[in-house]
Amino acid sequence: MSDVPWLTIVGLGEDGAEGLSPASRKALEAAEAVFGAARHLDLLPAVPGPRFTWPVPFAEGIPKLLEWRGRPVVMLASGDPFWHGAGSVLASHLTAAEWTALPAPSTVSLAAARLGWPLETTPCLGLHAAPFTRLRPYLASGAKLLVLLRDGEAVGQLAAWLTETGFGSTAMTVMEALGGPRERLRRSTAEALDLRDVAHPVCLALEAAGEGAVVPVASGRPDELFDHDGQMTKRPLRALSLSALAPSAGEHLWDIGAGAGSIGIEWLLSHPANAATAIEMQPDRAARIRANADRLGVDRLQVVVGEAPAALQDLPEPDAVFVGGGLSDSLLSHLCERLSGRTRLVANAVTLESEALVTNWQVRKGGTLLRVCLSEAAPLGSKRAWRAAYPVVQWSVTL
Repeated sequence: MSDVPWLTIVGLGEDGAEGLSPASRKALEAAEAVFGAARHLDLLPAVPGPRFTWPVPFAEGIPKLLEWRGRPVVMLASGDPFWHGAGSVLASHLTAAEWTALPAPSTVSLAAARLGWPLETTPCLGLHAAPFTRLRPYLASGAKLLVLLRDGEAVGQLAAWLTETGFGSTAMTVMEALGGPRERLRRSTAEALDLRDVAHPVCLALEAAGEGAVVPVASGRPDELFDHDGQMTKRPLRALSLSALAPSAGEHLWDIGAGAGSIGIEWLLSHPANAATAIEMQPDRAARIRANADRLGVDRLQVVVGEAPAALQDLPEPDAVFVGGGLSDSLLSHLCERLSGRTRLVANAVTLESEALVTNWQVRKGGTLLRVCLSEAAPLGSKRAWRAAYPVVQWSVTL
């Protein structure tokens, strides 16, 4: 294994060789081989060594690249290789000493320079191979977003999706080939977009507007955002449960007896680095969880059809566990025996039997018990009265 940087990852802009830094030119002159997408290779002047067009899917090119290990090689990437680019994938196959990178301005840097938008407060998303629903948590009146798309056809598809979602008034700036001779900026609204000749690479600047439902940023999102059959942790109790679960960046949740998946979905909405697994024994509910997660922009939710604890067998260890359904003595015994590392556990009990169960476990393991009694105003004849929901006892403990 080489201990010198034999691979140089060169960021290439749409201006091709004209925009290369002296260091990038030097790396290309010294390279025995150059790898890159066909579009990138076409932007280069003649180079001494052979050129290899990178295949699709991307992973199939890595073995060929590694055959050149120890010899000076250049890999071409768009702009900044570490912003939705090839850089991190390649680096994961090499030691830190084997590679170096020479980035160029990223597409979003060029877009911000054209628009005057502050990148530090502008969400930037790469949707080359991701669903448009990833935008859903960000759509609110006045929100500004920068979005990379796979090709020109996707621009019209995204405009149609925004319109269907209730955000047809969103202002769209379509930016093509930023930084190169083909650069072009055109503006429209999503509902009025009628561009048939958008060329790759393309970046969209969105200024959200419309009457579509907004996904709030606080825990306890409206129940109406979730499709369910009645088996769902309702909004006030969901907010209390998520507060007890206390999600932090990069953590993993098990949502056991997930119902509609609302707890796991809100866990994921709390931070883009979070992971969650929803465990649900009924296939129809599991399908509903999948649909809810996809629609609300957290398609990374893992859905497991099965009954705990058997369904937990091959799952990665969690940082927190929520038990919303299927609460039993055997499940709590399994969790307490298996989990360590200060895992946070929150269990909600509704029946007298499950209340007695968590009360006994709280005596054994500690933690806190919280009894929640909620009432809502409801019609009573010609007047109104308080209609009480079933009280819930919540056990919260760090194992």
